[in-house]
Amino acid sequence: MTDAHCIVLCTVPDAATAESLARALVEARLAACVNVLPGLTSVYRWQGQIQQDNELLLIAKTRRENFDALCTTLRGLHPYELPEIIAVPVIDGLPAYLGWIDQNLEHPT
Repeated sequence: MTDAHCIVLCTVPDAATAESLARALVEARLAACVNVLPGLTSVYRWQGQIQQDNELLLIAKTRRENFDALCTTLRGLHPYELPEIIAVPVIDGLPAYLGWIDQNLEHPT
């Protein structure tokens, strides 16, 4: 069992934004992998009105210790005034996969 890793969820408005943010996180070694899921419909309340938008979902695999830097990077690059950035702890996983995440977050020496 582990609590060192987390999954970060973030919705984005379009494929170009999804690719740009995913690449930025992986290149900066803030996420080992970012999945991009298209075809999402979000229904939410914003500024007193019910909204409905087509979005994509980013699912970033990282370590909890990287969350603050990852969040700061997403906030700085994200086009939304208030982006969804939610971390969900990983309570367990295939040890080899969790090790792969760790290896891909380390900066080469």
